[in-house]
Amino acid sequence: MRVNGCDYRTVWMEGSTVHMIEQNLLPFDFSIVELPDHAATARAIAEMTVRGAGAIGAAAGFAMAQGFIEQKESASLPHAAKAAILATRPTAQNLFYAVERVWKAGCEGGADGAVAEARAIADADAEASCRIGKFGSKLIGNRANILTHCNAGWLAFVDFGTALSPIYHAHRDGKSPHVWVDETRPRGQGARLTAWELTQAGIPHDIIADNAAAHFMARGEVDIVIVGADRIAANGDTANKIGTLEKAICANHFGIPFYIAAPIATIDAACPDGNAIPIEARSSDEVLWQQGVDAEGKRHTIRVASPGASARNPAFDVTPAALISGIITEQGIIDAASAGAIATNHKE
Repeated sequence: MRVNGCDYRTVWMEGSTVHMIEQNLLPFDFSIVELPDHAATARAIAEMTVRGAGAIGAAAGFAMAQGFIEQKESASLPHAAKAAILATRPTAQNLFYAVERVWKAGCEGGADGAVAEARAIADADAEASCRIGKFGSKLIGNRANILTHCNAGWLAFVDFGTALSPIYHAHRDGKSPHVWVDETRPRGQGARLTAWELTQAGIPHDIIADNAAAHFMARGEVDIVIVGADRIAANGDTANKIGTLEKAICANHFGIPFYIAAPIATIDAACPDGNAIPIEARSSDEVLWQQGVDAEGKRHTIRVASPGASARNPAFDVTPAALISGIITEQGIIDAASAGAIATNHKE
């Protein structure tokens, strides 16, 4: 992704330091944070400095590699580092996948092996996202109106993204897609991140309130829905940002194709169905308070809910496989019900 004339990945490692884009400041400020050790990187994951399944996975892999680099300070450190990283975000399967791979590589090859494996995971994430875009772009007509929810673009992965990757490829192929960008309450990843990405890429889009999607579907102004995933169960049930389920139900009602875009690493073959996917509960403050800038560009946090009110804030919901038209993976478009078998074969 090019920003201000420079090419960036979302997260990368130089020496023993992890670098990542500070996503909590976007779209108003663009900056890179440098994280010197596994504790700082784990904290960045928990605080959503980095977010999105693939980017979380890459960051977690780098954090695990940092744990092995720091091993000389304490023989037990990699174990403690692993536990700390795994405790940051409970829903994203890519995090667990990356940590286990780097852990195994570090146990066998020390810090050098861990670093090499973490970099290989990040490179594979970028390549998978690119391939997802090539397969998914075939689903997009010349002037298609595409609905997205949350951010599953370049910022959510190491590069290209998943749900936005087909749109980027369609745009580069000369098509003229238009994107309906769900704002994605309560953190506004659509309004803040997806819209920022599409602006950088020069792709026409409109931000809409989360509860406006059915209106545009009913008017025939949505041709296809493409969203990302944080974990896909063996039966194809899919966890994604809260609000995805209602979009899938509406799409099904109006006969609109509803696709998940995700690398095979997001499929958890050991998870039988959506009921077994852990759903992260985040702070109620994200619902009750909002951050933004005023007309002079000064950042503020303001309360947007009735004083004294409480809130519930599940970060994800689960869309049943029956509502999913297909999963766009780096190996092609697969039937949701076959997710577990394909993930198992992929590992073999």
